Amino acid sequence: MAYNDDKINMVHGAGGEVMQDMIGDIILGNLSKTSVNGGIGLEALDDGATIPLDDDHVVVTTVDSHTVQPLFFPGGDIGRISAAGTLNDVSVMGVKPVALTNAMVISEGFPRSDLDTIMKSMNEACEEVDAAIISGDTKVIDQDKLDGIIISTSGIGIGKKEDIVTDAGLEVGDKVIITGSVGDHGMAIMSKREGFGYDTELKSDVAPVWSMVEAAKKVGTLTAMKDPTRGGIANALNEMANKSGVGMLLDEEKIPIKDAVNAVSEMLGIDPFEVANEGKVIMGVKADTAEDVLDAIQKTKYGKDAQIIGEVTEGKHVIMETVIGGERLIEPPMADPVPRVC
Repeated sequence: MAYNDDKINMVHGAGGEVMQDMIGDIILGNLSKTSVNGGIGLEALDDGATIPLDDDHVVVTTVDSHTVQPLFFPGGDIGRISAAGTLNDVSVMGVKPVALTNAMVISEGFPRSDLDTIMKSMNEACEEVDAAIISGDTKVIDQDKLDGIIISTSGIGIGKKEDIVTDAGLEVGDKVIITGSVGDHGMAIMSKREGFGYDTELKSDVAPVWSMVEAAKKVGTLTAMKDPTRGGIANALNEMANKSGVGMLLDEEKIPIKDAVNAVSEMLGIDPFEVANEGKVIMGVKADTAEDVLDAIQKTKYGKDAQIIGEVTEGKHVIMETVIGGERLIEPPMADPVPRVC
């Protein structure tokens, strides 16, 4: 399907190749300056940007807007995902997130009790990494002009230049680690929307990932990181490989997927590799430290299902060895098949 007309549609915000094309053609194509002081800028299309402060230290910053529907879903709500999603984009750049800013556009008539719950959820996510919400803005708009609430958050981290990990540093021979089961968030959203009754089994994985990143960095050498949100692990793995100029060979048996995720995926005909995760990290790790990193991650609150799922190879493709002994090419999706997932 082609998306070359003059209209923006839902697929342009769904995290796949169509969205990347729009960013390159319209957004980056109209900006004359996209970085500061030689830091990592927008043109890198990483999870965050860096602003060097001096020869040794950088500020990491990122920004997210959240339009998830429904606002409350199994395992979380728009408040938790607004905080965790932005904290995670800072975390996978290799530094501890220290602060968020929070801007909300609220529909007239929105329940005060729901807003109270959302703010409590944001606070709880920040407390997990000892981050503060330091500034914000609130607007109210006519009831028929907005679907409930939209939340935009920006994140800030401070660290040393040597702490920074990009999504483009993979090298041949590195091991690839996923910090937990895939597809949980997207499938939890779809099961809630479609009323499949998996509320007790299938929950979103939305959570801050800093504890897993911190544990990994203490014992191993990380070469690349990315959180596989929109477009799922299929998009994230391909983006990391393409930027690094390498390929990957994955083992399907090692990729953790919950039974409930498989059930909903099969029912809807959706590939769980292409749907969003909101509490996972894909890491490239030097082979000689990979087992230590895996052990450290598995001891954290959210990392018990972490696995080494493959290794970095020469070439340009992400290939998965299947459980039946064949090979499957993992391609980047055109878009995440689950809209309004974050």
